[in-house]
Amino acid sequence: MLLNKLFGRFSHDLGIDLGTSNTRVFVRDLGLVIDEPSVVAINTRTNQILAVGVDAQDMLGKTPPHVLTAKPLQKGLISDFDITEKMLKYFIDRVHKESFTIIPRPRVVIGVPLDITEVERKAVEDATTFAGAREVFLVEAPMASALGARLPISDSLGTMIVDIGGGKTEISVISLAGIVTWKSLPVAGDEMNKNIIQYARDVFNLMLGERVAEKIKMRIGSAIELAEPLEMEMRGRDMITGLPKEIMVTDAQIREALSRSIDTILEQVKAALEITPPELVADIYERGIVMTGGGSLLRGLDRLISRGTAIPVRVAEDPTTTVVRGTGHLLEDDALLADIALPSATDTSII
Repeated sequence: MLLNKLFGRFSHDLGIDLGTSNTRVFVRDLGLVIDEPSVVAINTRTNQILAVGVDAQDMLGKTPPHVLTAKPLQKGLISDFDITEKMLKYFIDRVHKESFTIIPRPRVVIGVPLDITEVERKAVEDATTFAGAREVFLVEAPMASALGARLPISDSLGTMIVDIGGGKTEISVISLAGIVTWKSLPVAGDEMNKNIIQYARDVFNLMLGERVAEKIKMRIGSAIELAEPLEMEMRGRDMITGLPKEIMVTDAQIREALSRSIDTILEQVKAALEITPPELVADIYERGIVMTGGGSLLRGLDRLISRGTAIPVRVAEDPTTTVVRGTGHLLEDDALLADIALPSATDTSII
């Protein structure tokens, strides 16, 4: 419709990283403007949104029965369509709050997982369209991540990206603006939190909350032995007495808890290298592996992967935002966007 085009002229083009843990929004000419947890709190009696992002995350595990706190994305994919749509609409409206647009109709580029199906692609496109977008472009998250890390994806050089997010780890080899080989596994930040929860239960008979486990992972978690040992308190509910309990845990204990997930990621990196063409492996050996995503910030994980593969490994600058910065770059480069965007699963363009 002509009206949509008119509203679109006064709307901001957006790049979105729709992540399991966090949703990030990049606005053309403004940069990264939103970086909030992918959590929504809803009053089930009135069906009203009470909070989105940080405010909703603070409510996790603390709400009365009629308030639902939901994480609408699991393993990088939409698990609750309606709540995802509401969350996207909230963020789109928030971006346009300062402008004169009554009904925002932005053009949106979104990063999606490598193993996304056509049905799942359609769900992302529909949710974004219903949230107010006039055009939706989907790009594979590792491609966007490589762009955000300023890697030369269009060159005939092999580039390996290991993106460890909240719900998934995606390992991909990129050359000539395409993904040559890849591995996707459901072991990432959230799984590491579960490892700590399970370890606390098995070893200390202690029931932990997810937020507590994540804090422990971030504060003292590591993949290799540290030069200076770390420790912190672990607070939860004693499974035997049912009463609150606090114990001190060390980095060595948390490393033991995380070892299964870390070993799985390392093995999959090796497996991806084994199926990569020799010419590209030679490039990767020379140029190194680049790590992105929040999981890459785990202490010593880059060195562990470097030891295991005998290839230099570096963590990208600001690794948590590489995907959204890559989608922002694509808003400025229509030719590259047309080259790497996935085929639409539905006609999302509103004329």
